Amino acid sequence: MTSVQENVPLKDYTTFNIGGPAKYFFIAKTKEDIQEGVKKAKELNLPVFILGDGSNLLVSDKGFSGFVIKIENCELKIENSLAYAEAGVEFPTIVKETTERGLAGLEWAGGLPGTVGGAVRGNAGAFGGEVKDSIKEVQAIDSNGNIKTFTREECEFAYRSSIFKKKGWIVLSAIFQLKQGHKEAIQAVAKDHIKYREERHPLEYPNAGSIFKNCDLKLFSEELQKQFEDADIVKVDPFPVVPTAYLIAKAKLQGLQVGDAQVSERHPNYIVNRGQATSKDVLGLIEKVKQAVKEKFFIDLEVEVQYVD
Repeated sequence: MTSVQENVPLKDYTTFNIGGPAKYFFIAKTKEDIQEGVKKAKELNLPVFILGDGSNLLVSDKGFSGFVIKIENCELKIENSLAYAEAGVEFPTIVKETTERGLAGLEWAGGLPGTVGGAVRGNAGAFGGEVKDSIKEVQAIDSNGNIKTFTREECEFAYRSSIFKKKGWIVLSAIFQLKQGHKEAIQAVAKDHIKYREERHPLEYPNAGSIFKNCDLKLFSEELQKQFEDADIVKVDPFPVVPTAYLIAKAKLQGLQVGDAQVSERHPNYIVNRGQATSKDVLGLIEKVKQAVKEKFFIDLEVEVQYVD
């Protein structure tokens, strides 16, 4: 087993550049390493946190007094219309490799950060597509430490969720069922989405991606629903939603700061780290945004970013 490190600063492993130390930190290069890490954590009677690329994540300033397993199993195999990817594969890599082969099914994810494991766990989605749309099966470790294979139906995918997220099970790998298509057209979609992110997202600052989930249209009053529909605000993601960025902008919160954490002026559903932001700053800003949006639109925003303490 690769050596276990102690007191490793987690800010160095998150896209937010925020977070205190992990009591124990272990890099897993293989499926067997992951199993060994889980076993070691149980021996130490410590909670386990599975770390991928560190996107969509906010770590406490105090760190994590448990056992962090950094997933770096990165095998990717593509045969015919099937793509087998281990959890540590970068999602941009699988998008690039499949679209270059003229395989359709993941082009919606152009520019999406993170790893396959994180994307499957959270049923990542954008531009009307979701991970669940092309999943054939997933291999994961359950709460008893057993490796099991799950069909698409058994994954219990929901909006930005899955059985793995709900139960805390560890995704090891996934098989994606794709379709042969027109290579240039498929690549064009992925490239358009990458360009969209580069132009509209505040990638110049450390961030964790979208802070809040988009809001289900039916949760708003009938009057507001009509307003949003008349203004052509409603998106399908994959059901009718009101973009949270729109609500935050309408509440005039762009540029709002707590410490060095700021509501992005380029994309209001992003909070950026202007340099020395702490998790306390971010949490304080999240609460201010939630309160202001509730006062204006009578809806509770749901945080998408995972908080680890």
